[in-house]
Amino acid sequence: MYADPQSPYSWLAHARAPRVLGVAPQLRPITLGPIFARRGWGSWGRTEEREAGQREVERRAAAYGLGGVRWPDGWPFDSLRPSRAVTWAHMHGRGDAFFAALGAATFNRGEDPTDLDVLAAAAVQAGLDPAAVEAGITDPVVKAALREVTDVAWEVGVRGAPTVSVNGTLFFGDDRLEEAASVLRVHPRGD
Repeated sequence: MYADPQSPYSWLAHARAPRVLGVAPQLRPITLGPIFARRGWGSWGRTEEREAGQREVERRAAAYGLGGVRWPDGWPFDSLRPSRAVTWAHMHGRGDAFFAALGAATFNRGEDPTDLDVLAAAAVQAGLDPAAVEAGITDPVVKAALREVTDVAWEVGVRGAPTVSVNGTLFFGDDRLEEAASVLRVHPRGD
């Protein structure tokens, strides 16, 4: 699953994907900024669709049992720092736990995911050293890894997040997980 931690739909899909798909998809952290630049438009959160989109996210979060949504001041954020943090956690085998903790901080508690204290708290919840987050997000290896996954995502056809790949077929959006699951049941290889 290609996912950006600042995408509320990525948060929703990440939370329910194991149940819907019957298997936890491999998390592939990306940052949407370069994808938005390449495709020529950005987040719906910066358009007249913002309010309707927020209400839909809130409806889905309630339906999925994820609790109430509290939108952070300033959302949508530049996702580079949070995406690097998820990449760092992923490189330490705790990407899914970190992604979930950061999603709850951002969308349940309305915290700023670019804040180092918020990232450190997510690290604690994911079982990682909170003091290592700042060094992790500035590590050239982490930066290169995020850039590479984001570039590969674009090359294979990812144009937004979340996107799930099943046997090379891309399913964009939280609302397409059920369709991905039906393909996965017929062809259980999955990506």
